[in-house]
Formats: sequence, structure tokens, C-alpha cells
Amino acid sequence: MGGNMQKTMMKQLQKMQADMERVQLELGEARVEGTSGGGAVRAVVDGHQNFVELHIDPAAVDADDIEMLQDMVMAACNDAVRKSRQMAEAKMARVTSTVSVPGLKL
Repeated sequence: MGGNMQKTMMKQLQKMQADMERVQLELGEARVEGTSGGGAVRAVVDGHQNFVELHIDPAAVDADDIEMLQDMVMAACNDAVRKSRQMAEAKMARVTSTVSVPGLKL
């Protein structure tokens, strides 16, 4: 491998690393909301799938049916995590797709 190709590869890899670090910071500040029960329960996570907020409409609280509330909370949390993962995967794919080093598979 020639010196120019090595320099090009290093520059591309350094740029990709910087882009990945930037995306990681963006993901930490991003907010994604999952809902259930027609919005009665809302879960908010960041781009790293950390929960940052949980909102429950008081009208959704029924002491005689705690299981339904638990199911709604789980559904909202799962919805938020799924959306957050999709967002993170899309952002990371944009970073890794910009690198084109011959013979290197990412």
C-alpha cells in the first residue's frame, strides 16, 4: 500500500472517528417519545436509550386495574426505546457509509 493511500485512509478514519464522536454527543441530547393508551402514557428516552421522562395521565390510573396501567407503561417504554434505536442506527449508518477505504469492510 502506497504512502498516499495510507494517508488517505488515515484521514478518512480520523474523520469517521470525529463524526462518530459528534453523533454520540447528538444522541445524548436527542429525545424520542413513545406513547400508549392514546397518549395517556408517554415515555421519553435519549438517543442512548436512557429514560429521561415518564408521564402518566392521572385519568389512566385505575386502582382496580393496575395491570392495564403497567401494560401501558411497558408499551410506551418499548415504543420509545425502539424509536431511539432506529434513530441511532440511522445516524451511525450515515457516518460509516461515508468511508470508502479499498479492502476495508465496515
